Amino acid sequence: MDVIMLPGYWLRGTSWDEVEPIIATAGHVPHPLTLPGLDPDAKVADTSLQTQIDAVVAAIDGFAKPVVLVAHSGASVAANGAVDARPDKVSRVVYVDTLPMPERGVSESEYPADGDAVPLPDFGLFDERELKDLTPEQFERFRSLAAPEPLGVVTAPIELHDARRHEVPITMICTSMPSSVAKGFIEQHHPWVSELEQFREISWVDIDTGHWPQFTRPRELGDAIVAALA
Repeated sequence: MDVIMLPGYWLRGTSWDEVEPIIATAGHVPHPLTLPGLDPDAKVADTSLQTQIDAVVAAIDGFAKPVVLVAHSGASVAANGAVDARPDKVSRVVYVDTLPMPERGVSESEYPADGDAVPLPDFGLFDERELKDLTPEQFERFRSLAAPEPLGVVTAPIELHDARRHEVPITMICTSMPSSVAKGFIEQHHPWVSELEQFREISWVDIDTGHWPQFTRPRELGDAIVAALA
């Protein structure tokens, strides 16, 4: 199975380095994707959310058979936009400590912007749950891999059109937010999960760690992704 792996905000495809071998050893082919705007020579001002969605769609179209998408954190927006565009070419989406984002209008970044980009903020701005298990060495690795996220990605609106996306099975790997909390939001019909609750087949996995399990629990994360592909 071809597995397209989308890193969250500020991160390039190399952030999956410790997870890729686990997926490959299980007989699948991981394809970590650095989304537009994150390359060193990227024209950040010209990068929009649609630019990233188009890149994911192009990656999907590069395979004859349906693929699996793995999306971490903020990449869930591009992932859901791509599934909306190609619902018949995605066999499953694995969301890592995130959820399929509903339609949204233009929004403001919750993190400080600098011109056309949102740099990796001071770690003190993150919730303590998100930072759980990150060692000093992992903090440094995170910083070394990080690039400013295009402001046009963080704040752009997204429109969804094809309800067939809800027929694509999804796996929710919950780390900093336990599955019990997410399920509680569904029971309450919270706006955050207005898109999630429309999916017909949802599998749940809990890994007790912070928001970046590709750094803190790569083995457990890789095993959970492999299990989702079975």
